[in-house]
Amino acid sequence: MSDDWDSVTVIRKRPAGGPAVVKSEAALNAARRAGASVITEKKTSGNYDAAKMGKTENETEDFTVKKVNLSVSKAIQQGRQAKQMTQKDLATKINEKPTVVTEYESGKAVNPNQQILAKMERALGIKLRGTNIGAPLGTK
Repeated sequence: MSDDWDSVTVIRKRPAGGPAVVKSEAALNAARRAGASVITEKKTSGNYDAAKMGKTENETEDFTVKKVNLSVSKAIQQGRQAKQMTQKDLATKINEKPTVVTEYESGKAVNPNQQILAKMERALGIKLRGTNIGAPLGTK
């Protein structure tokens, strides 16, 4: 390394000019034969294909989200009140946050977790899954 502050070291030099834009097939084929790297881009304008937009709009995929059944939410609420528990008490007993119990009781819980429902079943002593929702749990 020299101590000369006026010297400049160039590590990399960008090629002069940018990529050539070719608009004819003949020039494109000539570049391909010469072995030059060719990048093609399709430019789109503000005009959209109405057929594609209609196809996208008419897709039949259903994006509904499974929530807690209303009978389950009522059974949780009635079972909790029968045991004289608050939502916070039930949440503490099943080791979950009080907002989880609130969501399940209001029927707003998205994709109900079977493990949480099982904990609630054991804490409240009632069935919350399958048939006979709200019926007392059978003893083994």
